[in-house]
Amino acid sequence: MTLASKLRTGAIAAGLFAASLGAQAQSPAPTTTGDPAGIFALQGENASLSTAKLTDRYYVNGIRLGYTTPEGGAPDALSGIANSMWDGGAVRFSFDLTQQIYTPADTKDAHPPPGDRPYAGVLLGTFGLVRDVPDSRSLLALSLGLVGPDAQAERVQNGFHDLIGQGHTNGWGDQIHDEPVIEITSARTWRLPIGSIGPLDTDWMPDLAFGVGNLRIYGQTGVVIRLGQGLDSDYGTPRIAPGPSGGDAFKPTRPVAWYVFAGADGQAVLRDITINGNDFRDSAHATLTPFVGELEGGLAIMAFGARLTYTHVLQTEEISHQKGGLHQFGSLALSVRF
Repeated sequence: MTLASKLRTGAIAAGLFAASLGAQAQSPAPTTTGDPAGIFALQGENASLSTAKLTDRYYVNGIRLGYTTPEGGAPDALSGIANSMWDGGAVRFSFDLTQQIYTPADTKDAHPPPGDRPYAGVLLGTFGLVRDVPDSRSLLALSLGLVGPDAQAERVQNGFHDLIGQGHTNGWGDQIHDEPVIEITSARTWRLPIGSIGPLDTDWMPDLAFGVGNLRIYGQTGVVIRLGQGLDSDYGTPRIAPGPSGGDAFKPTRPVAWYVFAGADGQAVLRDITINGNDFRDSAHATLTPFVGELEGGLAIMAFGARLTYTHVLQTEEISHQKGGLHQFGSLALSVRF
């Protein structure tokens, strides 16, 4: 991609991001009191949590540790940012530490063929503001971190393989080089009731998100339909970015709340460093597919101050000539109020 193309791409994405921020204003200033509970979250995503036969290829593994403050728990400076962006709602501050691992389809070859997805590890710290109103949740987040060997993806993957008695993945010597990465993300999920089926409630949740930075530049939209009890307890199940996510914060509205769900989303991707390769030096790379679709389904249950969720994802190809049909992975998350 030429410098002029990159500048045009960045300008388009920045315009979409600014438009999404401009669309996020309605009602009186953010409240400073509300739900007194903070939330700790632990999440893992892996193809071995799905029905996939091939588990060590493409998006291999993601792990995330998160903390979300009580409502009104954001530091004063961040509350000022929230006040300037959003009119009304309960505001929380969140922090996540995330690692993601990507490999080619052939993990036995020490030098994967050109055009296959590169080996890449990503390590991120993400700071976020989360705003809730009765019918929507909004997010503004800043992610800082790195891609490359210092993300420790090789150590984590092969260390786990040693633990379970599986052979090493051999091509990490050709992984994407160390490079600092940054991404700004703006997202909103709407929660819109449909009606009741006997004792069960239904709703649908459209979502919209944009990401801008040298990690990824993308736009994403989709919709989820849910069936269960206590649907107003949360805004859907969490996913590790760039997947659509309902976030970690939840407030049970009954002793046991639960739901099953199904949904679909699409992403328009202009750049992804884990596919396109390093910005400032030659590295392994593949040809990015600009449009990616996903189907997802799963369940959530909330009881005794905890929420356990599982999401099964089917994803179309992210690179040209991707092998093995739809890529599959599962996402398992536990959030605990305290």
